[in-house]
Amino acid sequence: MTQRTLGEWLAYLEQLHPAAIDMGLDRAREVTNRMGLQKPAPWVVTVTGTNGKGSTCAFVASLLRAQGLKVGVYNSPHLLRYNERVQIDGVEASDQQLCEAFEALNAGRGETSLTYFEMGTLAAFWLFERAQLDVVVLEVGLGGRLDAVNLVDADMALVTSIGVDHVEYLGNTRESVAFEKAGIFRPHKPALCGDLDPPQPLLDKAKELDCPLFLRGRDFSLSVAETVWHWQGRDAQGQVLELRDLPLLDLPMENAALALQAYALTQWPWQPERIAEALQATQVTGRLDRRQVNWHGKTLNLLLDVGHNGHAAEYLLKRLKQRPPAGKRLAVFGLLADKDLDAVVSQLTPVVEHWAVAPLNTGRSRPAVELQAALQGLGASVTPFESVDAALEAQCERATAQDEILLFGSFYCVAQALEWLERRAKEEAANGCAG
Repeated sequence: MTQRTLGEWLAYLEQLHPAAIDMGLDRAREVTNRMGLQKPAPWVVTVTGTNGKGSTCAFVASLLRAQGLKVGVYNSPHLLRYNERVQIDGVEASDQQLCEAFEALNAGRGETSLTYFEMGTLAAFWLFERAQLDVVVLEVGLGGRLDAVNLVDADMALVTSIGVDHVEYLGNTRESVAFEKAGIFRPHKPALCGDLDPPQPLLDKAKELDCPLFLRGRDFSLSVAETVWHWQGRDAQGQVLELRDLPLLDLPMENAALALQAYALTQWPWQPERIAEALQATQVTGRLDRRQVNWHGKTLNLLLDVGHNGHAAEYLLKRLKQRPPAGKRLAVFGLLADKDLDAVVSQLTPVVEHWAVAPLNTGRSRPAVELQAALQGLGASVTPFESVDAALEAQCERATAQDEILLFGSFYCVAQALEWLERRAKEEAANGCAG
């Protein structure tokens, strides 16, 4: 039989199950148990939240790898390559590794139908187990309680933030969302929450399961000054730990604070200098991601962010105010149809001089005309375009070296921008060689 390429496997997975999302763990649990994939590493951390999951996972992994541990990380969605979803000791899984995993899962599932996400999650478990890792950090895809990641009984559960999103699956209140996210808690295992106002269902679940609960603002905290930030928390014995005068990070320091508290509860040594270095070295593509591009002799500043809901927009606004550009701020924006458009754009219109809006490369996109109407209703200056590439190029034409081009609204939007940047870099390299 001819072996499938990774692209062929992914196309196969997309049509394997009648629904793209099918909440529930019974089918995936049956396969997991049959294949012995219940615990992909001796120590597992699970991370959920409305925003901030990716950077929190990255911070936790950096802190642990700084101790010489072999760490696996599972994230979703990806931006450019599916391989981004599975990292083994800091390296993305290869096409061959993923194909082997999908082949094993496809054989092991028998007649049980699994979704694209479930197959990908179990494939990650399969790869992690074979890599003989010390720790695995798992990012929940949607919610928590019924997400395939929750098949693993984690040793520690982190909730980054709680906002209303994916209402068709998680409900339309913070309380219903908190109930779903608290589903990753396990009896007597540490549970951490970075939200300053955790809804009651999360607190109730921790109490019901007798989880040692660590809350930001009560058990750990951060304070941010103009050029540094400070952290305080507790170790597993209740002793106070402090880190002072840490350099400011491009990634959200709230998520770094949560990761620090998680690390403080582990058995590994507390070494302030090594910890600070690990935090500083942590990067996540597409999250407050600063880039430069050469455009017809101008060096332009870009800021890419995958923020796509009101909660993320609120945080993005705070960070934008902390670092205003020398000139103007221009935006390139696209959004999925199931996101709250008004909640996103209403917060950012005061700090953006001109918007270039475009549809995303998916059938789930909002039309540019809807984005234009919403922004014009708020008094914003806006121009619609047929694609993210065209919108980005138009803003590059408009921008000066003192300006900042903010590109945000969706993983799709940032992915298209990253592909555009890659093409620009290859063109420049080719022109340089030709010259």
